[in-house]
Amino acid sequence: MTLYDELRARGLIAQVTDEEQIKELINNGKATFYIGFDPTADSLHIGHFMALNLMRRLQLAGNRPIALLGGGTTMVGDPSGRTDMRQMLTAADIQANAAKFKVQMEKFIDFTNGRALMLNNADWLMSLNYVEVLREVGAHFSVNNMLRAECYKQRMEKGLSFLEFNYMIMQSYDFYHMFKEYGCVMQCGGDDQWSNILGGTDLIRRKLGKDAYGMTITLLLTSDGRKMGKTLGGAVWLDPDKTSPFDFYQYWRNVDDADVINCLRKMTFLPLEQIEAMADWKDAKLNEAKDLLAFELTSLVHGEEEAKKARDGARAVFGGGDSMHMPTTEIVAEDLTDGAADILTLLVLSGLCPSKSDARRNVQQGGVTADEVKVEDVDKTFSREELKAGVILRRGKKSFNKVVLKS
Repeated sequence: MTLYDELRARGLIAQVTDEEQIKELINNGKATFYIGFDPTADSLHIGHFMALNLMRRLQLAGNRPIALLGGGTTMVGDPSGRTDMRQMLTAADIQANAAKFKVQMEKFIDFTNGRALMLNNADWLMSLNYVEVLREVGAHFSVNNMLRAECYKQRMEKGLSFLEFNYMIMQSYDFYHMFKEYGCVMQCGGDDQWSNILGGTDLIRRKLGKDAYGMTITLLLTSDGRKMGKTLGGAVWLDPDKTSPFDFYQYWRNVDDADVINCLRKMTFLPLEQIEAMADWKDAKLNEAKDLLAFELTSLVHGEEEAKKARDGARAVFGGGDSMHMPTTEIVAEDLTDGAADILTLLVLSGLCPSKSDARRNVQQGGVTADEVKVEDVDKTFSREELKAGVILRRGKKSFNKVVLKS
């Protein structure tokens, strides 16, 4: 099976331009390609992780990735898939976020000896002359065609700022610049980026009269992947300080049954033959597949050792085993009041609830246990001795934390 055939079989490719040329390029390790990452937060998340895995697959076949940090495009904001304008970030915030992206990307992509490049589009976009851009780039874009693009069309009713309207032109210019300066001939991105990707391909062809190639990769976990991401109440981050390895493991361990095989195909490097052999698994066997998915993805993001700890912690929680690797929060004497700590304080300190009002609501709704005993009193307290031994708190069915008083 060729690389292109494998990408198809894994369900990664949504649509392409110039399919035969793309096959020739990537199957023979000839493609220099890029994926853009706008640093709108201080950590990459699972959507980025899928993009990084694609880059890794292509790099292992001899192709050269360009990881493009959007230091310039983030100043404008991508309207794709959004119902309102992104929060404006300062240049300092964007630079700080980009630095964190860089560190995380190096865990997935080999940047040594020119095997991959990491660029920042602020290096060329921020110095552009506005009138020159209008004449040299803007003249090649039809406003009528841009307004028909899905990324703009869905925003027209609620309002689309002129700032965001320029995003397609800036992304297109990125491809044009990297085509000329770095020999980048292929773009990859989520299927919501198709209009922007085509804009870059068309700009090169119009200005240079040369062939360029465009490729878009589906980054959704499933066709209705937006329903996922609810387990942790928001984004699933790659930074262990934002989503712990245990919570990351549990996120994948608890995916819907219908999504398990799709996730294994699209996100792991396990052989397709092994994955297809699990397609008919049900009940306990399907849980084995979920364990495998969680372990593989946690290993890729946090390393095998952390994946083993997360797995052991999960087994301790659900199987009554050793709690050594359970997520643990250490508190200090200053956190106690009159030698004890109340349940609401512990829920907040452990990160199981964001505020005391949320903690109170969870207790009142019967969603909190301490050492497997339901907590029914919002004023319940735990003594210094109990906390030194450790109290295992649970919110809902899947969020756990062991609170221990530091000696």
